[in-house]
Amino acid sequence: MSTAEDKEFGSIISRLILKEDLTRKEAKQAFITILSDQTTQMQQGAFLAALTAKGETAREVAGSWEAIYDLDTTKVEIKSNVPVVENSGTGMDTFKTFNISTAASIIAAAGGIPMARHGARAITSVCGTVDMAEALGVDVECTAKTVAKSIEASNLGLFNGMSPHIHPMALGRILSQIYFGSTLNIAASLANPALPTIGVRGVYSKGMILPVAKVMQQIGYKSAIVLYGSIDDSDKGMDEASVCGTTHCIKISENGELNEFTIHPVKLGLQAKDYQALAPENDLDSEAKRFAGLIANKEDGPRKDAAILNAGLIYYAAGEVSSVDEGIEKAAQALENGKAFQTLEKWVASQNSNPKRGLEKLHRLV
Repeated sequence: MSTAEDKEFGSIISRLILKEDLTRKEAKQAFITILSDQTTQMQQGAFLAALTAKGETAREVAGSWEAIYDLDTTKVEIKSNVPVVENSGTGMDTFKTFNISTAASIIAAAGGIPMARHGARAITSVCGTVDMAEALGVDVECTAKTVAKSIEASNLGLFNGMSPHIHPMALGRILSQIYFGSTLNIAASLANPALPTIGVRGVYSKGMILPVAKVMQQIGYKSAIVLYGSIDDSDKGMDEASVCGTTHCIKISENGELNEFTIHPVKLGLQAKDYQALAPENDLDSEAKRFAGLIANKEDGPRKDAAILNAGLIYYAAGEVSSVDEGIEKAAQALENGKAFQTLEKWVASQNSNPKRGLEKLHRLV
């Protein structure tokens, strides 16, 4: 990029510092500049920080998503009789839980819902979505086509958001260097190669629920729940439904309505828990063993409650049940009757260049 173009990009940063919003087109072009590495890394970081500090609008997030999806995302089609569903979070929340979204996705897949997941390695936590899948025996460096086949075979697949097979241009480079929540985390998590129209998405702050819900509407989601989980008597929160406090949600309906609702764990028969019980183990190996034990229904308590609550929301968003309560009940059955662990085995075998080795790795954990 020339000096003049660098100055032009700098003027956009100045506008953001002054709290001026960008149009969707301007945001898209700015992110194309970043993805193409056409300005200095200092300016790229300054842009993301200024946009985050200002507070992202729905148009700005949509523009950044459009740049990532159009320019830097491998596309696939999933052969399925029912729509695929996504469940993921933005990360960068203030309390790091164990991998609740992965547990919930396995349980939902066990109930017959095809899950097209899109995640990343850990940046600020002990184990990210990709790290956990790898520890369980899944091949996370495979092609997008392999992931699509896994979804068709096992109802579950994970696109590695930091892999050049999935985002071949720049996304992994940028995400691996950012240690604060930014628009890029939100937009990148939405850039799913399968382009699902149903989903449950956690965000890292309550203020991001409505903007993200509006973005999801704009990019084609027909039914979805966007949420932020709070922790009682604390300023911390999580990009998951919480069993430690109120979860704030917006549901996107097929008729275009956005309906706000809250989830109180006690009212759902899930006693409010000490949030520290949801923290991951200190190392990935220990956490993988405990996680596998949860999916094998060898653990009761807060982790199980968190998993079935979040899986219940997936069933609800997918229209499999008419209420969150029914979703929790169905999720508990899928976990307790052994179908969840069977689904995990199918996933490891399906998303793998060496299924035998992957299953051996999984079975050693339990």
